[in-house]
Amino acid sequence: MKSVLKRYRAFLIALAALGVLTLFNRQLAVKALGITSYSIKEMLLVIPPVFVLLGLMDVWVPRETMIRLMGEGSGIRGILLSILLGSAAAGPLYGAFPVAAVFMKKGVKFSNILIFIGAWSTTKIPMLLFEMSALGLRFALTRLLVDIPGIILIAFALSKLTSKKEVEEIYKNAENL
Repeated sequence: MKSVLKRYRAFLIALAALGVLTLFNRQLAVKALGITSYSIKEMLLVIPPVFVLLGLMDVWVPRETMIRLMGEGSGIRGILLSILLGSAAAGPLYGAFPVAAVFMKKGVKFSNILIFIGAWSTTKIPMLLFEMSALGLRFALTRLLVDIPGIILIAFALSKLTSKKEVEEIYKNAENL
């Protein structure tokens, strides 16, 4: 029982806070509950397809292929593939993290994983198309040409700043998922 309480501590605290909020401001509590239910519905629509695709990738794509394409010796090809996969992805950013965990299991280089997450959050193709129509081609391409080098620089900086021990621990945690 104690381990269950410890595991769900954050949820129970949030639930208690919602109860207290209901006592003081019922209208705000109802609004918070509505936002929470919307977020849960969104997650239930996004997460299952992501996990199905991850399962298929885990089975169909051999580890050796991923290491060759995106591993330590992949060079510019790994960077470009990370950007392309992140840009082509659909769904909110929290969908990128299970993909990143599978990439870690498959031996993808840490900086390429960071580039993938950065591309997922910043350079999505649907967002680029929307920007082209709403803000113009020049703005959309300028933003893209600034974002891509920025993502790469940040990924390499984080890779250098993160100790080898920390990276190994991150990969170990991904293996245990």
